[in-house]
Amino acid sequence: MVPFAWCGKLKVRSGRGLAGSRTGQARPTTAAKLLRRDVAHDEGLDMCTGIRFSDGNGHLYLARNLDWTSGYGERVVLTPTGYATRSPFGAVAGIRHAVIGMGIVEDDTPLYFDCGNDAGLAVAGLNFPGYAQYAPEPVEGVTNVAAFEFPLWVASRFANVDEVEAALGDVVIVDRPINEKYPSSLLHWIIGDSTRAIVVEHTSDGMHVFDDDVDVLANQPGFPWHHENLRNYLNTAPDFPGDTVLGRAHLTPFGSGSHMRGIPGDYYSPSRFVRAAYVNAHYPEKASEEENVSRAFHTLQQVAMVDGCAAMSSGEFEKTIYTGLFSSRTTTYYWNTYDAPAVRSVAMADHAPDGTELAVI
Repeated sequence: MVPFAWCGKLKVRSGRGLAGSRTGQARPTTAAKLLRRDVAHDEGLDMCTGIRFSDGNGHLYLARNLDWTSGYGERVVLTPTGYATRSPFGAVAGIRHAVIGMGIVEDDTPLYFDCGNDAGLAVAGLNFPGYAQYAPEPVEGVTNVAAFEFPLWVASRFANVDEVEAALGDVVIVDRPINEKYPSSLLHWIIGDSTRAIVVEHTSDGMHVFDDDVDVLANQPGFPWHHENLRNYLNTAPDFPGDTVLGRAHLTPFGSGSHMRGIPGDYYSPSRFVRAAYVNAHYPEKASEEENVSRAFHTLQQVAMVDGCAAMSSGEFEKTIYTGLFSSRTTTYYWNTYDAPAVRSVAMADHAPDGTELAVI
C-alpha cells in the first residue's frame, strides 16, 4: 500500500437525484478517451471516509478518516508559497496558495493524503481500487498531473471548486510515481469549499467529475452507485417515534432512534457512505470553531474502524489510523490518531506560509 489516500470525482449537473439533489453522467474528455487499461481488483487496500460541511458563514470544514492496518509515518506538512516545486510535467508550476495538511515528504516533495489552502479550498483522497485508472504516459495538448501530486495541484493552484472544475476539463492524471518506493495508488478525491463539493474519478474511460450534493465520499464502487443507493434509505429520519395501536394494545417507543433502523452499522464502503451521509445531513449547523471541530470528529466517529473487527485479505485488521480536519475559518489543521485520541491542531499562520521551505510538524 502506498500513502496516497484520496477520494474525488468530476462534477456534472444533469437530472434530479435523491431528495431533489443533482447528479448525472460525466462525459470523458477527448484526451481521457485514450485510456483503456485493465486493472486487477485489489481487495487488500485501505478504506477511508470523507465529509464536507460549512458553518453557514462562508467557512469550509473538510474532514476524513484514513483507515489501514498501520500508519505511514504521516505528519502535518505546510507547503509555503515560496517553495520550489518538482512537478514532473510542470502542472504544479509554483505555489499560488499556501497548503497545509497530512502526508509525508519524499524527495523533498509533499505527498498529501488531505490538505487545504489559504483561500478555503480543500481536498482529500480515498482508496478506489478496481475502478481508478490513470494514463500510462503523458498526453500531448492537455495538462498532465502526476497521480502523487494531484492534491497539491488542487490546493496550491486554485481558490475554489469552480476554478478546479473548470480546469479539470483539460486534465489527465498520469501514472507517474514519485519514485520506485511509492508506486501510484488507485484513488478518487473529494474537493470542497464553503459552498459545495465535487468528486473526481479517473477511470478506464477518462476523467469524471460529479456534483457531490451529499458532501460525503467513501471507497468503491463509484460515486453514482453510492448516490443511487441512498434511495434505499428514504424511510430513515431523526424523528421521535410515535405511539401505535395493535389490536387492544397501545404501544409506546422504548426511546429515540427507532427511525434510524435500517442504517447499516458495518464497515463496508457502501455502509459507511450511507451512515456518514445520514449523520452529516442531520447534524445541526453550528456557529463557533470549537463546535464545528467537535461536529467533524463526532461525525467521523460514526464510521471509524476499531481494531480486530474487520480483517483484510491478508488477515491483518484495519483501524482508523487518523482523523484529519481542515478549517478554512482559521486555516488550521486538526487531527487525532487511533492511539492518541486527543485532538491536536496546527495553524498555518504559525509556520511561515510565505516561506521557501516545507515545514514538517
